[in-house]
Amino acid sequence: MTGTPSAAPWDVHRLPRAEGRVFLVTGGNAGIGYFIAEQLAATGATVVLGSRDPGRAEAALTSIRSRVHGAAVRAVRLDLADLSSLGAVADSLDVEALDAVVHNAGVALDHPPRRETPDGHELMFGTNHLGHFALTGLLLPLLAAAPAARVVTVGSFAAKTERLDLDDLPSRRDYRAARAYGRSKLAQMYFGLELDRRLRDVGSPVGSVVVHPGGALDALTPARPPVHARGLGARLGAAPAALLVQGKHAGAWPAVRAVLDPAVRGGQLWGPRRFGLRGAPRQEEVWSHLADTAVAAGLWDASRDLTGVDPGP
Repeated sequence: MTGTPSAAPWDVHRLPRAEGRVFLVTGGNAGIGYFIAEQLAATGATVVLGSRDPGRAEAALTSIRSRVHGAAVRAVRLDLADLSSLGAVADSLDVEALDAVVHNAGVALDHPPRRETPDGHELMFGTNHLGHFALTGLLLPLLAAAPAARVVTVGSFAAKTERLDLDDLPSRRDYRAARAYGRSKLAQMYFGLELDRRLRDVGSPVGSVVVHPGGALDALTPARPPVHARGLGARLGAAPAALLVQGKHAGAWPAVRAVLDPAVRGGQLWGPRRFGLRGAPRQEEVWSHLADTAVAAGLWDASRDLTGVDPGP
């Protein structure tokens, strides 16, 4: 299902209220995920941070509570690299319905060697894509119990120049860390769009939206100690980059809008307004390679076989 953006101006600093709704943000303890959680908490919604590190999750909760009066935030343990651990996540949420899940968590390796998850999958593909793929299937009953729930998948601008190799999804041949990361994010984006097609086919009330944060740098991100510290030297050094990119607080805006704006529709792609790198969120044309439904279907089948979970409705 596609549509057009809302005609009413969207103000990233004046978000609509969302009391009574429940949102799960994977990787909500750091980076862009932290700011997604902080901004959603300011709407009055209950926000659950999915994190594999209880200490970092607690630091993030403390930071959000110090900035958002009366914030309804809590954390659940979530390790996307360990597929066998995901079955307990839905129960640990302890809710009857889930209004949105933001698939934000991820791992990025800068250099070789190639690493694997406990299940034997390449670490970035296994965590960023397969973990979220399986988690969606486990959460779908809770999402379907909400009036108009959303699955929001956070992709990456790094995926724009990548292409998937369905014959080598684990990157066993000619492994390169940066390419494997870009392909793992591309796989996430393919999944988000294919999920929406399958949801639409059965008339599900759940919508699936894909977003990307553009260029988001630590050095341009507001300090949130102890979650994120920003020194003067880093701020000054990054000042010229601010003409083209932004901080992680602004990188959160497309995902936050995809959760909250009733004008956003499943099957859409949202990113920053200016060159796809910075600025307020807007709807983009789906990238041409992401429109390849044969690749999306092939990825879905492979992911189902690798995880043992089918997120289809």
